[in-house]
Amino acid sequence: MSEKSEGRLARAASPYLRSAVHQSVDWYEWGEEAFARARAEDKPILLDIGAVWCHWCHVIDRESYENPQLAAIINQLFVAIKVDRDERPDVDARYQAAISALSGQGGWPLTGFLLPDGRPFYGGTYFPPDDAMGRPGFRRILEAVAAGFRDRRKEVEEAAGRLAEAVANAEMFSDASGEFNSRVAREQADSIVNLFDARNGGFGRSPKFPHSAAIDLLLECYLSGGGPRMLTVAAFTLEKMGMGGVYDQLAGGFHRYSVDERWCVPHFEKMSYDNSELLKNFLHGYQAAREPFFREVAEGIVDWTNAVLSDQGRGGFYASQDADQTLDDDGDYFTWTQDEVRAALTPEEARVVELFYDVEPHGEMHHNPAKNVLWIARSVAEVAKIIGAADIAAAGETLARAKGKLLAARLARPTPFVDTTLYVAWNAMYVSAYLDAAQVLGGEKGAACRAFALKTLDLMLAEAWSDARGFAHRVGGARLDGSLDDQIFAGLALLDAYEATLDRKYFDVARRATDFAIAEYFDAAGGGFFDRASGAPPMGGLEVRRKPLQDSPTPGANSSAAILLDRLHGYAGDARYRECAEATLEAFAGIAPRLGIHAASYGLAALLHARRPFEVVITGARDDPRAAALEQAAHSVYRFGKAVLRVTPERMPERMSVADSLAPALAETLSHLRADVAQALVCVGTSCRPPVTNPAALVQLLTETPATASAD
Repeated sequence: MSEKSEGRLARAASPYLRSAVHQSVDWYEWGEEAFARARAEDKPILLDIGAVWCHWCHVIDRESYENPQLAAIINQLFVAIKVDRDERPDVDARYQAAISALSGQGGWPLTGFLLPDGRPFYGGTYFPPDDAMGRPGFRRILEAVAAGFRDRRKEVEEAAGRLAEAVANAEMFSDASGEFNSRVAREQADSIVNLFDARNGGFGRSPKFPHSAAIDLLLECYLSGGGPRMLTVAAFTLEKMGMGGVYDQLAGGFHRYSVDERWCVPHFEKMSYDNSELLKNFLHGYQAAREPFFREVAEGIVDWTNAVLSDQGRGGFYASQDADQTLDDDGDYFTWTQDEVRAALTPEEARVVELFYDVEPHGEMHHNPAKNVLWIARSVAEVAKIIGAADIAAAGETLARAKGKLLAARLARPTPFVDTTLYVAWNAMYVSAYLDAAQVLGGEKGAACRAFALKTLDLMLAEAWSDARGFAHRVGGARLDGSLDDQIFAGLALLDAYEATLDRKYFDVARRATDFAIAEYFDAAGGGFFDRASGAPPMGGLEVRRKPLQDSPTPGANSSAAILLDRLHGYAGDARYRECAEATLEAFAGIAPRLGIHAASYGLAALLHARRPFEVVITGARDDPRAAALEQAAHSVYRFGKAVLRVTPERMPERMSVADSLAPALAETLSHLRADVAQALVCVGTSCRPPVTNPAALVQLLTETPATASAD
């Protein structure tokens, strides 16, 4: 083990980097120190990009980087750099694009070979230590790459130059612009429906990933007159995901994806960004379909997040939970043998669980055929009929009791690692999801979601926001400047908080964050936003100006930026925001239809831009039950971009100081209303319908389909 490497990685903020402290490879963090050494010694760079939650990253660590012979070869022939993809998404995105273009493969671990200036010339993902599984062994690759760099240098450099140019052109979307057309949303929705798996739900074949923006797009298109098929596809997909093993049936929360078509056997890691967006999906599905099961799953995500993926005292949502406890298991923490089930339960409880979750002597896991993934195979009514129970409710109570016992038994097992890093963008996405949950779920659970969301947002403002440098990438530790995602998703969360509280501080920082994004990230010449600020330090490697569009793995940052700009325009009345939104949508208008499901958030942004956001303003005294009924009705309907603003007499413009005033456009709207009357005003853009006092009439207004709002 290199003492220098140990010292470098021991100081790292990333748990993924710290997990490699004991390795014999002389690792560097991403930065100028590593590149300076590569240039000085004229050595190629070995780049490893992975994450603490990534199973195969740990496999290659154990098989290759912890192998003294392979480590010696690496230290002799290369300068080695290790990168945490969660900590440096900007580095990961560029090299994923490059290595995918070279090898046709992407994902983690990403193994790249770079020139001393950082341009890649060869790479792939996981390599076994010796020739196996149709892949060349890592030892042979290391020696061949080093020989090629030494003996065919000109050829290697020319290839690296061509690759860097191709990646730059692709990531800039230089030929993707066009005239904005809102019909793209319906075209995308139709293409998504064509991918629908009518037997299993979801889209395409295995492996199956959740496509959260696509589900929201289908729901909004259904509510905008797209026909019942849109709702059927979205609702059936949510049902199958919620019943599958990809959803943790005991503790709640979703695993990252399913390796099979049936959503049965997952890759067991749980990611913050998946669960925040799936929480929104199930809330919105519940609003659109009124299916109680969707609400149950949404509450399960909240319960698991509160218990495992959050700091309930300080505030903040953690980044991820690992799939495995050790490399020798494959989801063993989450799976069960029939004997394990029977040891934890009474015979009656075990029988119900085995029928409900399809627990058999032979399960679904290849590494241990006795292990079962829990998935809902039958309804409680079907189980009751099989066991001869006259009372379905009693069978349900037995199942609930058994689930509690199984969860308690599971908690006694060694628990997979939780990465407690607080990334700003992912925290912001969860803040938005929790504020959504507060409105839809209501009651004590909803109030708790609201309180924790605001606590987290206040923590982000206190520890990650700077007027001069915008939002950092993480909360706590040495400052790591943020990316476009951090500015945009934080801006959206701040607007959500403003709508929930009418606290002007959230609106003001949302506007400052948006102005910062326009100043530092916006392409005034070509439209759209770059992922790195204009004042960001040099990458030190693959210098590519990149405009993120695809929903991978989080909603596309440019589509989300357009959504933020259009929402902010509705409150600020500043034409510059709408102009930037349109320029952003036009920058990708030529490519978005072809990306289909992989850019569904663009469809949502296009719908919102054409229609304008909904604003539902509800007045009346704080304790007026008629106003409360209107508020509940407003929250019962899903429409993308809908804001419900509860205004009491104390919040009316004439009773507020200038410092505590409402957003300008909202204050203007409210100046025409009586604050002491329980009524609801629905506005779309600058057009408002007459106030209503009946909850059913309000629901009718929200479910009508405006083509576009009136012009400014």
